[in-house]
Amino acid sequence: MSEDSGTSRPRAGGRYRIEDLAHASGATVRTIRGYQDRGLLPAPERQGRANVYGDPHLARLRQIADLLDRGYTLASIKELLEAWDTGRGLGGVLGLVAEVHGPWTDERATRISRAELDERFGGSPDEAALAEAVELGVLERVPGRDDEFLVPSPQELAVAAELYAAGVPLSAISAHLRELRGQVEHIAARFLEFTTEHVFARYLGHRPSTDTDAAEAATLVRRLRPLARQTVDAELARAMRLFATRRLRRHLLSGEQEQSGDGTRSVALPAGTVDAVQGLVGEESIPAFIAAATERELRARTLDLLTTTHRQNTQLDQKT
Repeated sequence: MSEDSGTSRPRAGGRYRIEDLAHASGATVRTIRGYQDRGLLPAPERQGRANVYGDPHLARLRQIADLLDRGYTLASIKELLEAWDTGRGLGGVLGLVAEVHGPWTDERATRISRAELDERFGGSPDEAALAEAVELGVLERVPGRDDEFLVPSPQELAVAAELYAAGVPLSAISAHLRELRGQVEHIAARFLEFTTEHVFARYLGHRPSTDTDAAEAATLVRRLRPLARQTVDAELARAMRLFATRRLRRHLLSGEQEQSGDGTRSVALPAGTVDAVQGLVGEESIPAFIAAATERELRARTLDLLTTTHRQNTQLDQKT
């Protein structure tokens, strides 16, 4: 009797033929054999002419399926399983994986109909803008539903709607999001580098980590998760207040100068010159520094002219 023959039902004590294992795990017979060939699944026990699997095989198939759902490749799963097969279970590392892949925000995804989406953005369909939103991940298509979309971040969509209502074109909103996303990803990468170096290195160094190490690292992820957003929120608020105040001050001062009729004019200067001056006196003092430097140069040239004129007149007097 071959391993594929017989009725498809579990054996006593958690012992399975390959069809039974496939049914219990949700994998196909072909997938199970493929995992065996790749070394992801231990070889079954041979009983006569039949191959018999046990509960550890079922648990391993479920672990593989869970890691695949989390975005891991089969190659990386094999390395992970091999590392934790040397006398350690996968409980700790799977807990760590769950924390890292868990939600990093309190937001909950919602759904929106195509009609509601069109209404919030101008009232008429815009296929190009829709495709851009899907590409950026602001919207996700729902399989089998052309008139409905998943919204991973309702806040992000709400911001886009407010900007559009304020007069910002959808193309400009998309371009801004692309630029912003790159900058935020850089911030996230730096935060992870920082915490890895100073916090997680002691738990997840080059040596294989124990279940205890992985569990402690998972606890730290849970504690540190809100810190990244809190730090960015605080620094963004500080920067917005700083630059918004500067922009408003410049606008008001510009308006006063135009109304006063004092003859002030704008002059284009090379960016390198402005940067050099900023490095010397700071951004707020750039206009005053350039004005003072210009005045000093004009006075120096006036003094030179007076001195030269006096010397020339003296020489003429001596000749006569």
